[in-house]
Amino acid sequence: MSERRGRLRRLDQTGIPLLVARLVMGGLFIWMGLVKGLDPVDFMKLIREYQMVPDEAWRLLNLMAAVLPWVEVLCGVLLVTGVALRGTAFMILLMLTGFTIVVTMRAIGIYTAKDIAFCAIKFDCGCGAGVVYICHKIPENIGLLLMSLVVLLSRSRRFCLRPEVIPLGRGLQPAAVPAIAESAELLKASAGHKSDGTERFRRE
Repeated sequence: MSERRGRLRRLDQTGIPLLVARLVMGGLFIWMGLVKGLDPVDFMKLIREYQMVPDEAWRLLNLMAAVLPWVEVLCGVLLVTGVALRGTAFMILLMLTGFTIVVTMRAIGIYTAKDIAFCAIKFDCGCGAGVVYICHKIPENIGLLLMSLVVLLSRSRRFCLRPEVIPLGRGLQPAAVPAIAESAELLKASAGHKSDGTERFRRE
């Protein structure tokens, strides 16, 4: 088991799995986002078919149709360039999870209403690829979910422009340690002077 983990770690350190996941997902999200973003009216009609938003909330529906495609394009660009990888992968993970759930629920509704084979169900899911079979779409989304996990969990940062916008978990910079130690000594000395003054006041 430990040998297998060592192999996976060495493979991850090459940066190849991360690079493949980034380019595949990034290119796909840029393409899908542009297809939907350049035709927001058609995308809005597809969103309406999921009945997630009531007809009274048409402003929210318009906002989703106008914003979501460009969020996908932005995520794709960040992945391809290797910027803010963990945050981008987490965002994509959330979007894919929600999208896979609603697509599956819609397919189950069609299966129940029309009483046809589940894998024979096909419709335009709003992903930008047109009409697709549900038994192709679900495995495709699962593959994208796995790739987003690769980006999220990978420790390699090779071939990345700026993987972390705000570096976390790297501890204090070496130059900051002496300054903090000096501040601690000053606070300690100040506390000592205060305690001496208090004791002197009590004796008087």
